[in-house]
Amino acid sequence: MMKGLKKWRLFSLLTVMTVFLSACGEDYLSTLRPAGAVGKEQLNILLFTTAIMTLVVIVVSVIYLIAFFKFRRSRVGENAMPKQVEGSHTLEIIWTVIPIILLLILAVPTLNSTYKFADVAAMDEVDEDGNKTALTVNVTAKLYWWEFEYPEQGIVTAQELVVPTGEKVYFNLKAADVKHSFWIPAVGGKMDTNVENVNKFYLEFGKESKDLNEGEGVFYGKCAELCGPSHALMDFKVKTLDRTAFDAWVASMQATEGQVASKESSDLGEATFANSCLGCHAVSGVGVGGAMAPNLATFGDRNRVAGFLDHTEAEVVNWLQNSDELKPGNLMPLYDSMSQEELDAIAKYLMTLSVEK
Repeated sequence: MMKGLKKWRLFSLLTVMTVFLSACGEDYLSTLRPAGAVGKEQLNILLFTTAIMTLVVIVVSVIYLIAFFKFRRSRVGENAMPKQVEGSHTLEIIWTVIPIILLLILAVPTLNSTYKFADVAAMDEVDEDGNKTALTVNVTAKLYWWEFEYPEQGIVTAQELVVPTGEKVYFNLKAADVKHSFWIPAVGGKMDTNVENVNKFYLEFGKESKDLNEGEGVFYGKCAELCGPSHALMDFKVKTLDRTAFDAWVASMQATEGQVASKESSDLGEATFANSCLGCHAVSGVGVGGAMAPNLATFGDRNRVAGFLDHTEAEVVNWLQNSDELKPGNLMPLYDSMSQEELDAIAKYLMTLSVEK
């Protein structure tokens, strides 16, 4: 009796959790609300597969119920002997052929989409002038942040991926330390980033992000591979723009060429940053990948500090003083020996680093 009650409690809890979690689907994060052609096709495959599975469950359940009620001992008698079908070639053919047909129905669209998503030949196509026609982004996953390099545009950024809508964007995925996995749930499926090789795929961004999540204006990106103690905090954001706005953003990034922080600056924040942080962090968006720490040229344009903290000066100071506690395992050194005035000044200076304001 008690076991029955516990099972019903567990069932009730699972039911409530299912209802609760089903409300977590948001446009900026949910795989069930795809914002691009790749995500939509993957969702269609998921729904198709679920429909096939549901059909099988229904048919098997109906057959079971028919057998259960029609051939009960109370109906057919204690001495009734059912028809013996052992060795029936007809039945063996039926329950062998039907699963094969179902597998073929599932395999054809799944394989077709898999090979289509893996086709990245277009990322090497060039126009008459020898320029690549498709946008390619080199993604490098690190402990615990993301670097995005645009090799054809000569720019690099971190933590926030900016891409145009309405076209295929190709990605070269790699990891600098341990295995990670690049995933933008609302836009398409994930793919591993490995240290020993480069994985390639493409995504299509069919919706501008400016109205998402009560003004945040970004899609959420995640690491989908358990990569260490701060795996759950290895987030990045994705800003999608129309082609004209994206070209303007690229031009603004390229205009930061040669931008540096000066140790001789009269601004305490800039001077302190130049003395303590410039060895690892760049403040120009022009460059190549492979930096020791995130590029900060667009820090003032971001939505989060370190990928997950509120984008405020207070949280910048909090991060500088407690980065090892806030994101265990990261390689950021502590700046707890600085004065409060210096920390506040650095935070204020970082907020001025922008290509969009």
